[in-house]
Amino acid sequence: MDSIVQFILTYIGYGGYTGIFLLMFLESSFFPFPSEVVVPPAAYLAAKGDMNLYMVILSATAGSLSGGLFNYYISYKMGYPFLEKYGKYVGLSNNALKKSCQFFQKHGAISTFIGRLMPGIRQYISLPAGLAKMNIVAFSIFTILGALIWVSILAFIGYTVGNHPESVKHMLHKSYIYIFIFSIAITTAYIYWRKKNDRRI
Repeated sequence: MDSIVQFILTYIGYGGYTGIFLLMFLESSFFPFPSEVVVPPAAYLAAKGDMNLYMVILSATAGSLSGGLFNYYISYKMGYPFLEKYGKYVGLSNNALKKSCQFFQKHGAISTFIGRLMPGIRQYISLPAGLAKMNIVAFSIFTILGALIWVSILAFIGYTVGNHPESVKHMLHKSYIYIFIFSIAITTAYIYWRKKNDRRI
């Protein structure tokens, strides 16, 4: 972990905000690169005065959106057969793909938003969105909202903890718990709202 963080710090030091953008683009695309080792080191540099914290958050969020749109358009243009054939290479089974598409047809917005907060899901949540041909404006808005929350959490951790990988890891584990509780609350509220509106119809 120490060597990875030092590498990221060096890369960001040379690449600046563009480096953050590119790494977060990878994190959200077919080549997942963990945001947990990108944003905290950048926020640490901001705490030292070498970068601007708001620009770190903006660059990381923009990179997440761009990577998400990349996946979205690949699945949108290539279609189901392409993902059915190659999805297994990125951990996406055919059964999971079918269920994701069915769910997206009804709950695309909440899936995109919550998915951006979930470890191991945020990298691939754009694929079923593209297959379901979710409205691109809605997709972008909910991707930005989810990514912004996640990036801000990572930035806060890096800014307050600094260059201490074990402390960052500890705070990340605690953050996952709060994110999970928040996601359950949002999903429950959404399901209740949907059922209430369906009864009116």
